[in-house]
Amino acid sequence: MNDRWALAPTEDGGAEVAPLGGDGLPAGPVRRERDPAEAVRARPEVARWVWRSTAEVYPRLLAAGVRVERCYDIEDAETLLLGHEGRHGEPRSAVAALARLRGGPVPPDPPQRAAEPGSQSSLFEPRSVHVPLAELVEVYADQQRRHDATARPDRMRLLTAAESAGMLVAAEMNRAGLPWSAETHRRVLHELLGERYAGGGEPRRLAELADEVSAAFGRRVRPDLPADVVKAFAQAGIKVRSTRRWEIESVDHPAVKPLVEYKKLYRIWVAHGWSWLQDWVRDGRFRPEFLAGGTVTGRWVTHGGGALQIPKVIRRAVVADPGWRLVVADADQMEPRVLAAISRDPGLMEVAGRASDLYQSVSDRAFSGDRAQAKLAVLGAVYGQTSGDGLKNLAALRRRFPKAVAYVDDAARAGEEGRLVRTWLGRTCPPAAGAGDAEEAGIPQEDPAAQTASGSSSGSGFGSGEDGWVPGYASTNSRARGRFARNFVVQGSAADWALLLLAALRQACAGMAAELVFFQHDEVIVHCPEEEAEAVVAAIAQASDLAGRLTFGETPVRFPFTTAVVECYADAK
Repeated sequence: MNDRWALAPTEDGGAEVAPLGGDGLPAGPVRRERDPAEAVRARPEVARWVWRSTAEVYPRLLAAGVRVERCYDIEDAETLLLGHEGRHGEPRSAVAALARLRGGPVPPDPPQRAAEPGSQSSLFEPRSVHVPLAELVEVYADQQRRHDATARPDRMRLLTAAESAGMLVAAEMNRAGLPWSAETHRRVLHELLGERYAGGGEPRRLAELADEVSAAFGRRVRPDLPADVVKAFAQAGIKVRSTRRWEIESVDHPAVKPLVEYKKLYRIWVAHGWSWLQDWVRDGRFRPEFLAGGTVTGRWVTHGGGALQIPKVIRRAVVADPGWRLVVADADQMEPRVLAAISRDPGLMEVAGRASDLYQSVSDRAFSGDRAQAKLAVLGAVYGQTSGDGLKNLAALRRRFPKAVAYVDDAARAGEEGRLVRTWLGRTCPPAAGAGDAEEAGIPQEDPAAQTASGSSSGSGFGSGEDGWVPGYASTNSRARGRFARNFVVQGSAADWALLLLAALRQACAGMAAELVFFQHDEVIVHCPEEEAEAVVAAIAQASDLAGRLTFGETPVRFPFTTAVVECYADAK
């Protein structure tokens, strides 16, 4: 019995399918089917479907009521393999991979379409790309050889499988949608913003706050225009560089309070106001387009609707269906626990093996019970903020947890020197990080004094034969890339773990009515009948344990969740 089959949609709406052997090549004749869904439905014994792109195939299968257990996404695998080979940015399409394999000219990737409100077609699906199955399988077989050529093939294969599973989860979440009460949303907007004026102008409360800001400055000021606000402060004898909240709140001026309130409400009006509600919520569901592995660290992104930045007050509109519940699970202190697992620091692993507050445990061991100081030290080690008190905190952390600090120090040094830096499973950091990469990784850019630490190497593996030098690396950006690489090994490994968590949770929920409806970094929401809620809570805990073992092997580190069963998302925190 062949447990792997390849599937390639054809231009006439049909599909080519064939069983695959251990070498990735066809182990039987290529067959033509009238419809991809019929081809999959007729072969329930297939354990894994190999196709060009999950975004191309799976939404069509879901629309026909067909769910697959596992898949292998060739174009996603190509992205991971190119990164591992130090070739970030090269075209990732199956057509490009085939051209490289055959030594021909490599075409650029097709452009992505813009996100469309209410659309259920994939953002990343090239609408006219059809790759014959024979050519697709040729690429797949070559990818199997390239996996074998990596320094740790078992980990790299697991990463590819995990990311392909994430693609399935994302497609299912896109189809399910996040339960959303338009009535509640409108009520919240009216409470916050007041009445809407004809012609699309600012609602009443924003207009009132704008008048208060202008009155405080003694002249007409547009609070939605940062340059106008900065100029008004300057005329009042106060120098500010921006209108960021943390900066203007330090200013003593009567315009500050209405200005801060205006900015908060203006952001809600623009990002989640009445127009957003009309564009993105249909039939009681908000349906953004989730993209697994959409960033260089492996974190997910969404296109359209701002699903990963839902303000807490707007979460009141996320309401379960009648008789159903939202199981909201938030991973506790995930990144420090990941650091313990990847660094194999005995002391930090022992601390991370407890379900109790990790920062409090660290503070008891290294900071005389000062939890806030311990948290700053741990996050400073991960993010490279080692100026001022951060340097003293890092020294204390290094004394207690030397292997953990050395691990991120070595990653930073490898990044500065232009070497490839990888997550635990093998996702590879790009050869250079710009401001956009640093922002995506969560590295603050406001503090130029926050630079990479200069800890001693402790043999973590960075700089060994598998890493190599990156051609064309720009040394002028070395310090920024060092900070990025320091964070990348932790945040990227956390993203790898999260993919396996989702895969395990998806499998555990397969026999239930429960559906995954939301995911961001360290939080997942499952929508389920009330009677399934207890089973879902247990499934999340079990999936977390399994993901930890699969990702990092047998370690004492645990990844507990804070879980709430609620009718409304806003009630979870």
